[in-house]
Amino acid sequence: MKRREFMTRAASVGLLGAVAPMFGSLETLASTPQSDGTYNLAAIRGGGPIQMFEKAIEALGGIQRFVKPGQRVLIKPNIGWDAPPERAANTNPDLIGHIVKEALKAGASNVYVFDHTCDQADRCYQNSKIEEAVKNNGGIIVPGHNETNYKEVVIPGGKILKTAKVHEQLINADVFINVPILKHHGSTTVSLSVKNLMGVVWDRRFYHRNNLSQCLADFLSYRKPDLNIIDGYRMLTRNGPQGISTNDVADLKALIAGTDIVAVDAAATLMFGSKPEDIEHLRIAQEMGFGNMDLKSMSIKRIKIA
Repeated sequence: MKRREFMTRAASVGLLGAVAPMFGSLETLASTPQSDGTYNLAAIRGGGPIQMFEKAIEALGGIQRFVKPGQRVLIKPNIGWDAPPERAANTNPDLIGHIVKEALKAGASNVYVFDHTCDQADRCYQNSKIEEAVKNNGGIIVPGHNETNYKEVVIPGGKILKTAKVHEQLINADVFINVPILKHHGSTTVSLSVKNLMGVVWDRRFYHRNNLSQCLADFLSYRKPDLNIIDGYRMLTRNGPQGISTNDVADLKALIAGTDIVAVDAAATLMFGSKPEDIEHLRIAQEMGFGNMDLKSMSIKRIKIA
């Protein structure tokens, strides 16, 4: 289905009715676990953010697989916009708070959360409800809008993005958990795990001036997240990345998680009625060896919560 056809269909039958069947595209894919009993991907549907996370992390081997005692953890949500959770412009705060809590239970020394916001930082942190959720669960929310917190690093495999100023929290993190929200984007069609990493660099304008898709893929040669969790509890179906109103939102109640950033984004792309290979930055990332969008080669745990 072409993007224009998808948008027409969404308008005619209702947003949720248009996108929900797309989740069924994962039904034809392999569901046999790997030799260690875990799965490459977890695709959960029908519950609340916390309930879906618990099912997903269990399928992937538990939070202890990713967080060891004494480690410093960075959680990177999307907090880019001055909007309440109902607008689906930012990651669900309940999900972020719970991941903070679980990482600390697993023995993390500290759990940090930040984003380089697009709107005014304090309003984004407050009105997204993420700041409150992080603090209530023992995490540390740090600023992302001060250039002094960013240090220049070399992007070792970058074709266009050769260097970048990266937030010190990422540089110092032992564990990197990437938690974007599932949403439309006017420039890249979708805004998912790979796109969410723009929030850890200072000069995002460089990306937009110098082949956005290539720069997005290039950054993965510096550091890929250890775990990617796509929040699809609410889905921004149009007018992304910030949306205009709740009329742009579908209550999808979905979550996709995995370690392969390209595979996770490929699975989520299906819910937009798009082919993963049509998303340029995903195609480039796979060609550069940063992940695999061939979902037929993956073991995928699919759970529908009644």
